[in-house]
Amino acid sequence: MGRPATGFWRFVSLPVVVVLLIIGFVYHTVVVLVIHPWLNINTASGFANVALLTVLCTMALLSYTLAVVRDPGYIPSSYLPDLEEDGVALHEVKRKVLSGGDRYCQKCEQYKPPRAHHCRVCKRCVLRMDHHCVWINNCVGHNNYKAFFLFVLYVVGASLQSMILLGTHFIQTLGDKVPEGMGAKVLSETAASSALTRAICAVVLVPVLIAVGVLMTWHFLLLLHNKTTIEYHEGVRAKWLAEKAGQDYRHPYDVGIFTNLVTALGPSVSCWLCPTATGHLGPGLRFQTFSDDLLEME
Repeated sequence: MGRPATGFWRFVSLPVVVVLLIIGFVYHTVVVLVIHPWLNINTASGFANVALLTVLCTMALLSYTLAVVRDPGYIPSSYLPDLEEDGVALHEVKRKVLSGGDRYCQKCEQYKPPRAHHCRVCKRCVLRMDHHCVWINNCVGHNNYKAFFLFVLYVVGASLQSMILLGTHFIQTLGDKVPEGMGAKVLSETAASSALTRAICAVVLVPVLIAVGVLMTWHFLLLLHNKTTIEYHEGVRAKWLAEKAGQDYRHPYDVGIFTNLVTALGPSVSCWLCPTATGHLGPGLRFQTFSDDLLEME
């Protein structure tokens, strides 16, 4: 079910092509039409800006590739729920099932571990599913969440640097005059074409920076509380039901900021910004909860 198991083209979609084209267009425009003629790549400032933008774009592309091609996480056919873990299911409030019984997917015809959900697009259950993202033509789940988050992070960094360079270059060259004499017309046409390309680049960057910046902020807040997008919305309902019953609600997987970050970004802090480093703990069938800590204290 879902995407074909083999073949390069299963990863390709129009949104994926658009993302790659935007990254390539912005990088080319900023390096060739801004940094090179303005700061000069042979100067310290020019070289530093090219190096920084190259690193950010390269890391963004690497993270993006991993988010696209990595399987977000599948449930082993041999998986069966642990009867001792029934208490965890009580925290996962569903629209139809509020009893907290074993989680079973009727469509996949198999049991679901905590935090797993069925994706209607991929037509399969995904471990620690956050959402299905059309921009990566894939689900964001247990195995590729770190790559997705780092892609968003590096895109924001590259977009900020590009906007600063475009804006500063525009301000400093605002009063420049085209040289007179032979070749002035050609220079004028070239300058106009370059200015138009830079303007288009800025127009593209503004909505990208706003949208991806908001997305980065949202997922950073989710990381701090060890939540997925689905769990955030479920938590709103769970909190309402708890307050209605006169009880307090706490997200079961919120085990402290540092541990929350380790759970999603990997055990080594020095590798948190490396998309190829391990970005999750365990197979995704069971996750630490605050109740585990309470049991250890007892």
